[in-house]
Amino acid sequence: MSRPEAPVEPVEPIIPAETDPAVKVPLAIEDWLAVILLGALATITFLNVLVRYFTDQSFAWTEEISVFLLIVLTMVGGSVAFVRNHHIRIEILADNGSPRRQRIMALISNGCVLAFFVLLTVLSVKLVADEYIYEETSPAIGVPTWWYSIWLPVMAAAISLRTLGTLRRLIRRKDAAGQGGQA
Repeated sequence: MSRPEAPVEPVEPIIPAETDPAVKVPLAIEDWLAVILLGALATITFLNVLVRYFTDQSFAWTEEISVFLLIVLTMVGGSVAFVRNHHIRIEILADNGSPRRQRIMALISNGCVLAFFVLLTVLSVKLVADEYIYEETSPAIGVPTWWYSIWLPVMAAAISLRTLGTLRRLIRRKDAAGQGGQA
């Protein structure tokens, strides 16, 4: 039996593969962390659904842990999105105009992101310190809340460093283009 001919055009549009920017710390760290977090989140949620279906009760801790995992997963995804330039933006402003204008817009947007996440890092360190000092506990399972919130300054600092690296690459790209044009 012969195999049918493959269609000339793909059935659905295929997005071309993009190469990751050259970074010092591999993006695979965030990629694998996201996979692990999403797997844990799906497993916990699935087990809770099964327990609720068969026993008409649910684990008290699953919602608290799920919210925590979802927040960390969002921060990990944000870190990778900034490096790969897949973050949400107004494309008509960011991607139109001359290359100089696009570069200026990229510098401004990354500068704002850097300022926000540096501020978030500083303020979340204060939050974690307060939760530790005042010994706050979570309502569902009674563990110290700083166990959850310690990841906010860590991930905000990681996003700050990734954004700083992006800014550095943007500045160096201009410097390299300017030096190449003068020679």
